[in-house]
Amino acid sequence: MQLRRVVVTGLGALTPIGNTVPDYWNGLANGVSGAAPITRFNAEKFRTRFACEVKNFDPEQFLDRKEARRMDPFTQYAMVVAEEAMRDAGLDTATIDVDRAGVIWGSGIGGLRSFQDEVSGFATGDGTPRFSPFFITKMIADLSAGYVSIRYGFRGPSYVTVSACASATNAIVDSFNYIRLGKMDVAITGGSEAAVTEAGIGGFNAMKALSERNDNPQTASRPYDKDRDGFVLGEGAGCLILEEYEHAKARGAKIYAELVGGGMTSDAYHITAPHPEGLGAYNVMRNALQDAGLQPEDVDYVNTHGTSTPIGDPQEVLAIQKLFGEHAYKLNISSTKSMTGHLLGAAGAIEAVASVLALTHQVAPPTINHFTDDENIDGRLNFTFNQAQPRQIDVVLSNTFGFGGHNCSIVFRRL
Repeated sequence: MQLRRVVVTGLGALTPIGNTVPDYWNGLANGVSGAAPITRFNAEKFRTRFACEVKNFDPEQFLDRKEARRMDPFTQYAMVVAEEAMRDAGLDTATIDVDRAGVIWGSGIGGLRSFQDEVSGFATGDGTPRFSPFFITKMIADLSAGYVSIRYGFRGPSYVTVSACASATNAIVDSFNYIRLGKMDVAITGGSEAAVTEAGIGGFNAMKALSERNDNPQTASRPYDKDRDGFVLGEGAGCLILEEYEHAKARGAKIYAELVGGGMTSDAYHITAPHPEGLGAYNVMRNALQDAGLQPEDVDYVNTHGTSTPIGDPQEVLAIQKLFGEHAYKLNISSTKSMTGHLLGAAGAIEAVASVLALTHQVAPPTINHFTDDENIDGRLNFTFNQAQPRQIDVVLSNTFGFGGHNCSIVFRRL
């Protein structure tokens, strides 16, 4: 079977360092940290009192007031970035076959704020059930795809992938496969998350997963640094319009890049810890490159999972070194989570946007907050520390890994 080519024709972003794609890129290129004390709730009694929140966001600037109130923030975020990406792609739903257009989204947690608020209200009340009629539709993760598909009348596949922090990349790979197999022409894909809540911070604190650098939040996310102490929780959304190449050409669409490969594997090792030899990460990168028909030496930049956790970062580096060999020392490698924090199920979406923008601008975004080399991480590798680096970038590999051992990698190529 002849697989069809898939290209990126639109981008959307709502992140802790920029609420639009241009602002997001500006933050990335300039090494801006999105971390600050939490404003969503009183975090005084929590071990971690900061996060990478979306800033200056008013859903009613984008959505009808009544409509916005019926949505959890993670769905609001999805609607906003889908609209930006659709505008960017110049897609007129009146001129495409909406039966061959779908929405495949990713979210690791879904409506955590709505779930927390409704259950808290019941638990502190007199026992009388007074739940919102919108509780369930605000909470369940698949409603983000449902709302987006209703907005644009897309009648193709519509669902949400849930694979922890690999969720959005999982959604992108699924969309890629549907299009190249001839089952769709257009996909709105990406992911959204809004887990900066008491339950989100408290739960990850209990796991000892979060940084507790409350004295200096802006430097807390420090992937590959010797003194990293956990990830910084982030929130937001990213969106890509994926389109079959001939379909995009026929309507004169602007094309950012070609999506050429995707891989998915499982560590099958531990519920939260990565495989100690980076086996799942190695396999998923290898599979993605094989799927793309590329060799490791074809890659110029790797946007890593790089969460800033003590055990996660070295295992990904081991996998990179095993796969790329000597070429690993010619790569630019960076973790944009050093700036955005970790958006959980939406991480892969904003990092896919960052990867496409790196190709567009021919700049590798930095890994900020590097202060001390880690003797357990090969210092000869170019982690793009502290400052963006212009270079020729023709191929980008982007990694996302999740609790449960889920691994996803995608490969973009410049046209």
